Amino acid sequence: MNDLAHPGCVVYFNVVLMSLPDGVEPMALFDKKLGVDLGTVNVLIYENGQIVLQEPSLVALTAEDERIVEIGQPAREMLGRVDDEDIQIVRPLRDGVIADYEVTEAMLRHFFDKIAGRIRLFKPTVMMSVPFGVTSVEKRAVHEAALAAGAREAHLIWEPLAAAIGAGLPVGTPAGDMVVNIGGGITEAAVVTMNNIVRAESGRVGGLRQDEAIINYVRRKYNLTVGQPTAESIKIQVGAAVNLPEEMTMEVQGRDNVSGLPKTIGVSTGEVVEALQEPLSMIADVVKAVLGTTPPELASDIIDRGIVLTGGGALLRGMDQFLTRETGVPCYRADNAMISVAVGAGRALEDPAILRRIVQV
Repeated sequence: MNDLAHPGCVVYFNVVLMSLPDGVEPMALFDKKLGVDLGTVNVLIYENGQIVLQEPSLVALTAEDERIVEIGQPAREMLGRVDDEDIQIVRPLRDGVIADYEVTEAMLRHFFDKIAGRIRLFKPTVMMSVPFGVTSVEKRAVHEAALAAGAREAHLIWEPLAAAIGAGLPVGTPAGDMVVNIGGGITEAAVVTMNNIVRAESGRVGGLRQDEAIINYVRRKYNLTVGQPTAESIKIQVGAAVNLPEEMTMEVQGRDNVSGLPKTIGVSTGEVVEALQEPLSMIADVVKAVLGTTPPELASDIIDRGIVLTGGGALLRGMDQFLTRETGVPCYRADNAMISVAVGAGRALEDPAILRRIVQV
């Protein structure tokens, strides 16, 4: 049945329409506008000045018939704790782009339903983030997945541009600003001016690659196998990009590769710094590649203004110090680094100048 066919809905709808001020479009009153950071590790959704959803980009499927069991945080809690032959935990996005279209669509529909409810009068208008330089096929997949998941209208915006807007940079001015967005699957560095990206580079290195580096380090040094959630916990609790004045340690449980029995070890900040050298060097290379091709006048602006770091990877202790040391340009973390892309995508929906310049499918 059409939701609007219910008598109560019709009466309510008519009363609201009669009370609208002159010049206010009915659709503008009910239209939900969502900024969506469609990330490899997390999906964040922004609406009306706040983050209304932050969930892991994980889906639990039955191994036999690929039926969806759980989505988001419940699926994350199952990670490493279920039999792969029974239930598989998958990431439908890889390196910032859709790897499994049907699962991504189902995940987005689930998240839209959580925000707007399963029965809603009007579908939301969404602004979806996509990595800079993705192919037209990859862009179209994101656009179609958003529409199929229940969006009335879907726009796309480059992730670095959304990050810069969300971080509060004056992207509409002729002066150049540089943003480095360090996500779960991909790191992007871009120079932004006049609501447009002038130079950009990306590398398939981010939080997940850092977790893998910690897993490999612990295996090599201690003959201990730990899972991705444990590696992420190590990174968050004692991890750093540079050596810190005060060394932190934490106890880590895993499986001894020799005896096969559970074992507990201690991991320090210095060890994590050592483990992360390779992925951090790759991130620095992405930043240097952009700086090396930036026009001189914009490069001068960047030296004066510094480089803004966004994304979950920017929260790693000392990341700003590490990139400042590697590039020779002052780097600082955005105040809302984790949510910058979602906030920027949401704000872009309200800015006609940006809407004119955003990605076309």
